[in-house]
Amino acid sequence: MQTPLLAFGRVALDAAGELVAPNRCAACDSRIRRRTLFCASCAVSVIERRTRYPSRECAVFAYGGAIATAIARCKYGGRPDLAPRLGEMMATFADSFDGQVDVVVSVPLHPRRLADRGFDQAALLARQIARRLVVPWAPRALARVHDTPKQASLDKAARATNLKGAFVVRTPEAIQGRRVLLVDDVRTTGATLSGCVTALRTTGAEHVWTMVLANRDREEDERTW
Repeated sequence: MQTPLLAFGRVALDAAGELVAPNRCAACDSRIRRRTLFCASCAVSVIERRTRYPSRECAVFAYGGAIATAIARCKYGGRPDLAPRLGEMMATFADSFDGQVDVVVSVPLHPRRLADRGFDQAALLARQIARRLVVPWAPRALARVHDTPKQASLDKAARATNLKGAFVVRTPEAIQGRRVLLVDDVRTTGATLSGCVTALRTTGAEHVWTMVLANRDREEDERTW
């Protein structure tokens, strides 16, 4: 139970933090008072998907609006600090996986792309979810062994071909016989997730759930889960 003194202390710390580093909207960078991700104006563009949790494939939001802007700023706009904040928000939707997941892994970047970007956004999301579920996070379990062309430039069939054999499990002991939650930032056709799921199942994962921050497949969003 939170005592009045503890509550006052947290309010004081929040106020001090706002003076030192004001909280800002992840999409438009406007200052916001509460410890939220988006300002009121940007928040109205965020569409939560009506997914039944847990489902084999879960996406928290539809891709677009403030979510799409925040993801783009994080990945391509030099804002890696947004990844933990996005992960914290994503993690609040992971509670239904509690007791059904043994380990959390993420869709990996190829080492060359990781060196160019300087961070792996999916890994940062996965770390927050693992903390929320209080289960191990295995950041090196999966590896991308082929530096494939960017998926965004390919159609659905080409994406599947592009990723064939692209992923391997580096630490099978972290996967075998375990229920795995695979995390990524955006799902488009599902080809990337499918490639990772195949590698995990081939290695001996008991079950693989997938969870992404946003789904950009409009046809998928229109179907009932």
